[in-house]
Amino acid sequence: MQPAIRAYRPEDLDTVYDICVRTADAGGDARGQYSSDRLMGDIFAAPYVILEPEHAHVLDDGTGTAVGYVLGTADTARFAQRYREEWLPATADRYPLPQDPPVTPDDRMLALHYHPERMVSPELAEYPAHLHIDLLPDWQGKGWGRGLIGAFLAGLRAAGVPRVHLGMVPTNTSARAFYDRLGFVELSVPGATSVTFLGRDTSPL
Repeated sequence: MQPAIRAYRPEDLDTVYDICVRTADAGGDARGQYSSDRLMGDIFAAPYVILEPEHAHVLDDGTGTAVGYVLGTADTARFAQRYREEWLPATADRYPLPQDPPVTPDDRMLALHYHPERMVSPELAEYPAHLHIDLLPDWQGKGWGRGLIGAFLAGLRAAGVPRVHLGMVPTNTSARAFYDRLGFVELSVPGATSVTFLGRDTSPL
């Protein structure tokens, strides 16, 4: 079979975790950087495919194995609430509370995990949906990222969602160029010094 974009399936979960950590260091491999290689997936991937699987799509390499994904939420405020009410209890036995202020790399990530309300910003209210997209290196630069974003936008349109945003680290210049080509524009969020926010409407690419 040929590679193709398809809907996420529950059996993709472990592969989604793997893709997440292998692309979590500004697009590079973050394996070994945290106490668990599943930590990044538990914050930035698994809660989306478990709480809102209808908006998750994967790139299938043709053998049934996911090699990239796009996932997210149609309603950031509602997702943050569900993260606190459903995802934090579901993962309560996995991670300790972080030290405050953070000391270790784990502390910095767990501060995000235990504060899902960070996702909600008044400046982003007109862009209620948000997304995360990751592709393994061998599958980048071949048009699959555009296809994944297109599939995600189509799902948002069907759900009546007008606009979407994302956050990215400013050092990932190749990702920024990719988003620029797809019509994303920078959004001003005062105080967001370590993350650049981008947004666009959900019209077709």
